[in-house]
Amino acid sequence: MGDSVSFVQFWQAILGSPVLLVTVLLTLGVIFVNGWTDAPNAIATCVTTRCLSPRKAILMSAAFNFLGVFVMTQINSSVASTISNMVDFGDSTHEALIALCAALLSIVVYSVAASFFGIPTSESHSLIAGLTGAAIAIQHGTDGVNGSEWVKVIYGLVLSLALGFLTGWVICKLVTILCRALDRRKANRVFGYAQIAGAAAMSFMHGAQDGQKFIGVLFLGIAFANNQNSVTGMEIPVWLMLLCSIVMGLGTSVGGEKIIKSVGMDMVKLERYQGFCADLSGALCLLYSSLFGIPVSTTHTKTSAIMGVGAVKRISAINFGVVKDMMLTWIFTFPGCGLISFVMAKIFMLIF
Repeated sequence: MGDSVSFVQFWQAILGSPVLLVTVLLTLGVIFVNGWTDAPNAIATCVTTRCLSPRKAILMSAAFNFLGVFVMTQINSSVASTISNMVDFGDSTHEALIALCAALLSIVVYSVAASFFGIPTSESHSLIAGLTGAAIAIQHGTDGVNGSEWVKVIYGLVLSLALGFLTGWVICKLVTILCRALDRRKANRVFGYAQIAGAAAMSFMHGAQDGQKFIGVLFLGIAFANNQNSVTGMEIPVWLMLLCSIVMGLGTSVGGEKIIKSVGMDMVKLERYQGFCADLSGALCLLYSSLFGIPVSTTHTKTSAIMGVGAVKRISAINFGVVKDMMLTWIFTFPGCGLISFVMAKIFMLIF
């Protein structure tokens, strides 16, 4: 197979493997949904402070999500590598591909079930849980889980909440002190433009983080289809980056005004300078996480930054119901999606 895979090789592998075809379709479907439901978080504050109309903001976000996946993967693909190396499905590439398919299908099943019961979800955490559950099923124990890579998920949970909140608070406090003497009307105009730039940066980093996670999954599927049980030494092809970024961009362009409202308005009422601080803080946290290969939830990072910004004025400005939802996501997603993936992998092994 060499160091990289051509699109022709990929297409031939799909035609020769129905399981790979299903895996690819499921992965692209999850990427599309992620762009649809998760990416709007990046532009929520920009829309609710009326810096941009929803339509313009969504189009901008789609473009910068595309650039984030494409550019960041070429500069530093450590998040994709973390996801690819997080689990070991064993020596049988056929069984490994089936387990990967089970992991992806578990995300769909869990998301539907969680939506029915009103449990908040995170595609990032669902993906990690699904891969882990399938690896435990196929390896008959935890030998298939790479602890040194998985611990980065724990770091990600702490970073998305603590660092997001702290960065938001510090940046907003600094901006408040530095701009205290400025004319309010002029400052609003300046921060309006600054917030558009901040939302673009958030969209870019959303693509860099979430796009890479799913590139890692597709990368694994391609390796398994070519009878390689790991992606060590393989180079992520440019066409794969383009494919994932285009699908995520299309998902974002579908919209998500309800999500924009819940993140940008229901949690904390923000002014323009606060929206800028939240976007800049979220983008910086995502950049740090991406460079160190730490997979984090972009939604949780952004919402934590918004809470940090809101806390500068007063703690009571924060809607702690959102904090509860984040905690519920962590409590239910990992065991819930992991268990579904484990069961599906076992069933698929018996059938196929």
